[in-house]
Amino acid sequence: MSDTPPAGSATSQSSVTATATVTATAAANPVQAQGEFPPSTLEAFLRFCAGEWLSLRSQLTLGMVTAAEDTATAEPAASDGGADGEGWHNSERTELTMAYLNPEGASEPGGLEVATKNAPGQLTQVRFSSDGRFSSNSRFSTVNPANGSSASAQPDAPQTEGRWTLWPDGSLELIISSPAGEVCEKIWFTKPNLRLRSTVETSVDGSPGRASFSSEIRRVSRPAA
Repeated sequence: MSDTPPAGSATSQSSVTATATVTATAAANPVQAQGEFPPSTLEAFLRFCAGEWLSLRSQLTLGMVTAAEDTATAEPAASDGGADGEGWHNSERTELTMAYLNPEGASEPGGLEVATKNAPGQLTQVRFSSDGRFSSNSRFSTVNPANGSSASAQPDAPQTEGRWTLWPDGSLELIISSPAGEVCEKIWFTKPNLRLRSTVETSVDGSPGRASFSSEIRRVSRPAA
């Protein structure tokens, strides 16, 4: 599988630099055995995703500069120092924890539960079905500092639904459609411990909106000497 993002992915010079940096780090880590590579079934792909990941995401706004400036203003400051000063691009680092969810039916592929360091207290569950559909919902909780227990802080976020395709090259495509437009995300592995993601938003009139490119490296433990 090529290290080049699939057709339609948004890239930038900082994205390429980020990928090179993460790739060099991945080369220094031992490969974690996850079975057949690249994964040829959705269940195998989801199992490959399970683990702790260090993520570097570059986000940019396509289209008119004025729209980009408005979006950049609305975005929170990036954790590595904020936007680059051009008003249309920013990048951030975070840590992701993903757990494989066992299927609810014998013929189903399962799902993922995702937590991110940048959104403490939020858990997102994504469930996939064998008919090519998936659903995602988030719940929010707070931790009681006295005993460490968690409690719901606010109602669960509305459920999101979409469709998935696992392509022959091993990449997973997720598409969410709404009256406002479409969001397309592609996820693929170049190595068992290196995962790449690209996301492109398209408005209902076909014009591009925000896009992002992420390089994610699995946190692994070195074997004991």
